[in-house]
Amino acid sequence: MLARCRFLAVNALRPSTRTITCRASDFYTDPSKNQEPGVSTSPDISQKQREILDKALRVDQAGEIAANWIYRGQFAVLGRDPRVGPLIQEMWDQEKLHLEVMDKLQLQHEVRPTLLSDVAKVAGYALGAATALMGKEAAMACTEAVETVIGEHYDDQLKDFELLPSSHPSIPLLRDVIKEFRDDELEHLDTAVEHHSQRAPAHALLSAVIAGGCRVAIELCKKF
Repeated sequence: MLARCRFLAVNALRPSTRTITCRASDFYTDPSKNQEPGVSTSPDISQKQREILDKALRVDQAGEIAANWIYRGQFAVLGRDPRVGPLIQEMWDQEKLHLEVMDKLQLQHEVRPTLLSDVAKVAGYALGAATALMGKEAAMACTEAVETVIGEHYDDQLKDFELLPSSHPSIPLLRDVIKEFRDDELEHLDTAVEHHSQRAPAHALLSAVIAGGCRVAIELCKKF
């Protein structure tokens, strides 16, 4: 059944060109698939492999929490803007789905959630609201910086996941979910650039600060 749900990508790094037959995340959002082995069981793997899996899902869940609160902060400021309000809502809705799936993956694989989830919420909301208050371009610059780091992060995870056994159905499905979410995030990056993220005041500095903060957060959530 997993094979029937894989998407075909003309260019994996440019999701606007991909042709989707079925999204891997559907296995976690469609109640009829709840009992599929790839969704309901976790592999018996070595300690090293378990560490790879645990760190990845802990960071990803924390990242989706932060992303949701970033968009919540942006929407609180710019939600009524007729041009960017609907755009922020659309990207936020996609992040809500990502978080729903990550929450289920965390439970499926019995991964300890990060101890920094409350920090992620506060920091995410503050970042989203602050950049939105700086203007629409700064809000888009925030999205551009965050999604650039997350796209790279997901690529690194996919390399790490090569060490996990494909014999258990949850692992190929997990890889497909990560590829799907990576492409969604890169789509958000493209959208931000198309909406003039690079016209933000002090764009290079703002992007560097946000990207650096994201990288620090990733490392902290791996440990805590």
